[in-house]
Amino acid sequence: MSSKKKKNKMERGLTNRHVQVMAIAGTIGTGLFLGAGRSISLTGPSIVLIYMITGAFMFLMMRAVGEMLYQDPEQHTFINFITRHLGKGWGYFSVWSYWLSVVFIGMAEITAISHYVQFWFPSWPSWMIEIGFLTILALVNLIAVKLFGEVEFWFAMVKIVAILAMIATGVFMVLTGFKTPHGAASLANIADNFSLFPNGGVNFVMAFQMVFFAYLMIEFIGVTTSETKNPRQVLPKAVKEIPLRIAFFYGGALLAIMAIIPWRELASADSPFVTVFELAGIKWAAALINFVVLTSAASALNSTLYSTGRHLYQIAHDSPNPFLKAIKADTLSRHNVPQNAIIASAVLIALAAFINILPGVSDAFALITASSSGVYIAIYILIMVAHLKYRKSPDFMADGYLMPHYRFLNPLTMLFFAFVFVTLFLQESTFVGAIGSAIWIIGFGIYSQWKFRK
Repeated sequence: MSSKKKKNKMERGLTNRHVQVMAIAGTIGTGLFLGAGRSISLTGPSIVLIYMITGAFMFLMMRAVGEMLYQDPEQHTFINFITRHLGKGWGYFSVWSYWLSVVFIGMAEITAISHYVQFWFPSWPSWMIEIGFLTILALVNLIAVKLFGEVEFWFAMVKIVAILAMIATGVFMVLTGFKTPHGAASLANIADNFSLFPNGGVNFVMAFQMVFFAYLMIEFIGVTTSETKNPRQVLPKAVKEIPLRIAFFYGGALLAIMAIIPWRELASADSPFVTVFELAGIKWAAALINFVVLTSAASALNSTLYSTGRHLYQIAHDSPNPFLKAIKADTLSRHNVPQNAIIASAVLIALAAFINILPGVSDAFALITASSSGVYIAIYILIMVAHLKYRKSPDFMADGYLMPHYRFLNPLTMLFFAFVFVTLFLQESTFVGAIGSAIWIIGFGIYSQWKFRK
């Protein structure tokens, strides 16, 4: 290892407490609080099954990532494994595609933040809110890894407490036979006239892509590993508990909602969390859930700045170009964080504040944001291919944190991701984004292979 790389060691400032809670937060998206009504209306109680199936495959992907990171916990990004096992062309494609996709997710989150703040302060201009939030969270990321971990910990706790409150409310209402305008709260509401495809098979299939996107950024657990104090202890524990978290937080919340309100009577446009808490007598439920989704979006933006900074830092090391050299994206600050890479990523995310003002451009931005989701799927598939190659490479660690039955489960996971990509073409709202992502994957994929041709 060069002396430069030795100097460039990032600080191991994250504790087991930080990573465990961040892992939960990475698994729970804002979509649960706002979009649960829409996803329940598509398929009814079988939505829980879709969350479990999708969650199982995301867990298997994390097992593959976890196995490779366990073997080499010094890596700041799992993309390095794609470069190592699939060649520089696919590595170049993945690192730039992933970085841009996460930047676009950051842009979408910052746009959402301004809407949530305007719930209380409608006269505040959106661009001012966006720049204000971004500046605060960029500073949090620049000061120290430990501060980032602490802020993220408390953001995550808000989401966790809200879901636990929902589950506790559901249990209380069912046990007491609580009367609502829709009848008494009961588990019978879930099983009543149960059908696997109550609104047809197409709606059932379409629900998969909605649920899949609720899990995006789950791989963030792996990105934080290199900055924990005991990566080989923390990583298996964080990954192993993913299924339990999914079953409890997603399954528990959705079943609680459907036990209180018969699913056919849920308004798809409204947040079921608001509806349930209002039924429980909390008059300010709408404001409460708005606060929860605000912290959830702020948490996602915080994680985005963390992730994009580390990935740009990695790009500057592996594929340096004159611009990255000029801004010194490959250096660490005295706090051992990739300061310049974080600032560059934050500046790009800040463009969303001005893009949203321009009508024609904002439509294009919506398309790009949608397209990034499809690109994510391509990167997930490449990770799985890299894992198969890793198992046959000299790097393979036989006594490491092994993915079980990988010969069967790895290709099955890839098949599932391909299936989700196909479902993007079935819905009007995602069709154009799917076309955009297909063009990027083919076009940039060919360019990346050509750039590093032998």
